[in-house]
Amino acid sequence: MSDLKIKIFPEEILRKKAKRIASVTVGEKKDLTEMAKVMYLSGGVGLAAVQVGIDKQLVVIDVGDGLIKMINPSIVKSHGKETAEEGCLSVPGTIVNVRRAKSVTANYLNEDGEVIQLKADGLLARAIQHEIDHLLGKLIIDYINPIEKILVRNRLSKRGK
Repeated sequence: MSDLKIKIFPEEILRKKAKRIASVTVGEKKDLTEMAKVMYLSGGVGLAAVQVGIDKQLVVIDVGDGLIKMINPSIVKSHGKETAEEGCLSVPGTIVNVRRAKSVTANYLNEDGEVIQLKADGLLARAIQHEIDHLLGKLIIDYINPIEKILVRNRLSKRGK
């Protein structure tokens, strides 16, 4: 079991722009492994480090085709647009229609510090975009109107009390 806990909106770290990794260390490798455990135990398909209180550009994703560990991910190309429902482990009980690119090309470092380029479409493309949003301090509720955002904030703020 991991000591990491998922941060729930409106916790401040979820709005923080995560720090880039200068070089991949044993610490980042351990963080990625622990993040994957949390993601699987929580039933998610992706998790960004800020969601568990780690201020680093780390992401884990598994949409059913195997675990992908990403360090400093960025989207270098995108094509098409589509709107689909998304949920988020940090905004439980909330589903939002989000318009995103249909396919993306992402660059990132793997655990060995090698640059990887990944072309993705479908759920994987959506998950990559969703997790990169987290690294930039953006949440799915930023895609809804201000009144709905306030209602979600109030509901989740009462959760911990």
